[in-house]
Amino acid sequence: MKIPERLDAYLKLMRVDRPIGWLLLLWPTLWALWLAAGDIPEPRLLVIFIGGVLLMRAAGCIANDLADRDLDGYVRRTEGRPLVAGKVTVHEAVMLLAILLTCAFVLVLLTNVLTIQLSFIAVGLAIIYPFMKRVTYLPQVVLGAAFGWAIPMAFAATLNTVPPLAWLIFTATMIWVLIYDTMYAMVDREDDIKIGIRSTAILFGTMDRTLIGLLQLGFVGALGLIGHRAELGTAFGLSIAVVAMLFLWQQRLIADRDPDGCFKAFLNNNYVGLAVFVGIVADVYGRTGA
Repeated sequence: MKIPERLDAYLKLMRVDRPIGWLLLLWPTLWALWLAAGDIPEPRLLVIFIGGVLLMRAAGCIANDLADRDLDGYVRRTEGRPLVAGKVTVHEAVMLLAILLTCAFVLVLLTNVLTIQLSFIAVGLAIIYPFMKRVTYLPQVVLGAAFGWAIPMAFAATLNTVPPLAWLIFTATMIWVLIYDTMYAMVDREDDIKIGIRSTAILFGTMDRTLIGLLQLGFVGALGLIGHRAELGTAFGLSIAVVAMLFLWQQRLIADRDPDGCFKAFLNNNYVGLAVFVGIVADVYGRTGA
C-alpha cells in the first residue's frame, strides 16, 4: 500500500473524517472549563484539554475497532472500516493507539497531581467501553462516563479540587450521551440483534422514543440545576429553551425509527452541545465584563 493510502487508512481508523465524535466529546469539556474558571479559561488549559479531546477520541475509536474487528464486517455501517477491510493491521492499530495514549498522557503531565490521577480512570473507561456491549444492554452508560470524565478533570486542573457542580455536570453529560447514543444504536439495531451486540436501543425496544423523551426531560432539568448552582442567568435560560426545541425536533426525526432519521437526530446533538456552551459563555462574559 502506498504511503498516501496508508495515511488515509490511519486517519479513517481515528475517525478524523467524522468530526461529530470529537465535537460531542468537546462540548462538555468546554462547559466544564468555563464554569470552573468562572471566566475565560487559561489558554494553557484550553490547549491541553482540546488536544486531549482530539487524542482520546482517536484512541477510543481505535480501541473500539480493535475490540469489534471480528464483528464490524457483519454491520452495514461498519463493514468498510480499515481493520475489517485489511487496510490497517492489528499491530499497526495497537502501535497507533499506544502513541495516541502516550501523547495524551504527556499533555496531562502539564497539569497537576489530581488531574493526573483522574486521567488513569479516563483511559480505563476508554478501553473497557468497547467490551461492554457484549455483557450489558447499558454500554451507553459506560460511554457516558467516558465522555464525561473530562469534566472532573477540567475542574481538577483549574481548581485543584472537584466540587459538587462538576459532578452535576458529569451526571447531566451521562444523561445526554445516553440520549444521543441510543439514537445512534437505533441505526444498527437490526444488525446488532443478529450478531448478539447489546445496546439501550435493543433494551428499550418499542419504548425507545418514550424513554428517550424522559431522558431528554431529565437533561433539561439537570441543565436548570446547573444554571441555578452556577448562578447563570438569562442567556443560559434561553439556551435551555433552545435545547428543548432541538429535542422536540429529534423526536420528530426518530418518529418512524428510520435509520436515516435516527442518524440525523444523533448528529443534531452537536447543536445541543453548542447551545449550552453559548449560554454558559454569554452569562460568564456578562458577569465578568470580560
